[in-house]
Amino acid sequence: MAGYGLFFLLFIYGLFLTPSIADDPTVSYQFVVSYITASPLGVPQQVIAVNGKFPGPTINVTTNNFVVVNVRNKLDEGLLLHWSGIQQRRSSWQDGLLGTNCPIPSRWNWTYEFQVKDQIGSFFYFPSLNFQRASGGFGSFIINNRPIIPIPFDTPYGDITIVIGDWYIRNHTALRRTLDAGKGLGIPDGVLINGKGPYRYNDTLVPDGIVHETITVQPGKTYRLRVSNVGISTSLNFRIQNHYLILAETEGSYTVQQNYSSLDIHVGQTYSFLVTMDQNASSDYYIVASARFVNETTWRRVTGVAVLHYTNSNGKASGPLPDAPQDQFDKTYSMNQARSIRWNVTASGARPNPQGSFRYGSINVTEVYVLRNEPPSMVNGKHRASLSGVSFVNPSTPIRLADFYRVKGVYKLNFPNRPITGTPLVGTSIINGTYRGFMEVILQNNETRIRSYHMSGYAFFVVGMDYGEWTDNSRGTYNKWDGIARTTIQVYPGAWTAILISLDNVGVWNLRTENLDSWYLGQETYVRIVNPEPNNKTEFPVPDNALFCGALSRLQKPQRISSGASEESSRWMLVIFSLVVNLLLMSLSRG
Repeated sequence: MAGYGLFFLLFIYGLFLTPSIADDPTVSYQFVVSYITASPLGVPQQVIAVNGKFPGPTINVTTNNFVVVNVRNKLDEGLLLHWSGIQQRRSSWQDGLLGTNCPIPSRWNWTYEFQVKDQIGSFFYFPSLNFQRASGGFGSFIINNRPIIPIPFDTPYGDITIVIGDWYIRNHTALRRTLDAGKGLGIPDGVLINGKGPYRYNDTLVPDGIVHETITVQPGKTYRLRVSNVGISTSLNFRIQNHYLILAETEGSYTVQQNYSSLDIHVGQTYSFLVTMDQNASSDYYIVASARFVNETTWRRVTGVAVLHYTNSNGKASGPLPDAPQDQFDKTYSMNQARSIRWNVTASGARPNPQGSFRYGSINVTEVYVLRNEPPSMVNGKHRASLSGVSFVNPSTPIRLADFYRVKGVYKLNFPNRPITGTPLVGTSIINGTYRGFMEVILQNNETRIRSYHMSGYAFFVVGMDYGEWTDNSRGTYNKWDGIARTTIQVYPGAWTAILISLDNVGVWNLRTENLDSWYLGQETYVRIVNPEPNNKTEFPVPDNALFCGALSRLQKPQRISSGASEESSRWMLVIFSLVVNLLLMSLSRG
């Protein structure tokens, strides 16, 4: 009898077992993206929710998990979700950007399937099309260490996610129309903390009736706070009254642990802090996110305030907010703070070997790009932003799909190594990266506002930043040992930031400003990295459920509304299969 059972068990395994289930666990999520009415600043407005929540639910997984997210689009326009900082190893097909994916049409569903291969850390997701992030749709994304890999600090008592960002009462379509008309967005209406408006710390500045965020903690315990700036274009200073922030991790890299009374978090960035609740409980404490490098008199209302509440607190928070750095016209303090953020080279990341085992400073650079952003200008009658003299236009056919199906004329591999002068060119100009090359990118900011830059598919090494114009001699100032590896970095006005990228991830990867207004107006490009010897070991094939658009629209089949249910049924079949296997194993062990 045991022999028949074993034979049946092996048959079942051979028939059903997939590599993902055999190797690493699969974590599944169902996302319904829709409009809801909310009043984060006390005024009813349309926001984008995920599963009826604003912000959306946190994705919480472990290194090497396979992540399955079935997305149902209930908006009235196309949708893509981008997993900011998730490297999508060998699979830019899952990146959720127009250069790599066709939009999910309204009323359709589409399933993202990817592995968080060799990653740990704190990230977030958001809708990447049509300025939609300005209306919400974002949420936190956590990748925990595997149990066999120790974290470089004592296990915190709790793990708290916080999303902060500037906010307008106008929704994303109204903001889009403003930009299309060649106008600026103006001062935001406020700053949200976890989708909620400010605590009424000042009766004049904060109207009555606004719901604020309260974070409840146990006295004496240490918590890990993961804070993401998911906003539109405003750098924010984050601080907690009377509490120190010990920086522990940023965007997938453990840092040298340092104490900060506050830290600037620029658009698109995420930090992890260890915070010990070691103050007396005479009252609650303010959590503040305030705009940086602005006229404080004009921007006083643009301040997010939440409440840190000890379980044994004796009163409400009151009095003035804790001070932000007093350096509106001198950004040296902020830059020095940014330079102080360093890689913990002895800590293990996603793998057992120390992070510093990868000695980026000893690798020869194979290609250099100097990317300069300029203020928006009128080009062919339209308001455009540019990068190195090129204002990017997203193709109607995604770049890598065009490669696979040999569609010509979709893009040009002619992005300039150095900025070009004159009227910006408008087109789909991308960078031709060399597989296994080592790229140096200098980001030069010639505007008056701070810019954040993000690259998909990679964590890059931040090796230098300074004021003035970058020159070849600037390399003498580079940090070639413990520069932080991350996915989003700021560039100060009139300054430069240098990053190094090891081009080992095949695909098409977005390099963009995270400031939504400039991104929307064309301040981005893509880096195309192709293995000259194509094989499934360096890049996965086009997924079976790929959507088609543009020149490939003819390949798209109509979607049945019930398809999402059928996918869910398939997953339930896998669950049932697992139960059957476990029962058979128990039976065999007893036999």
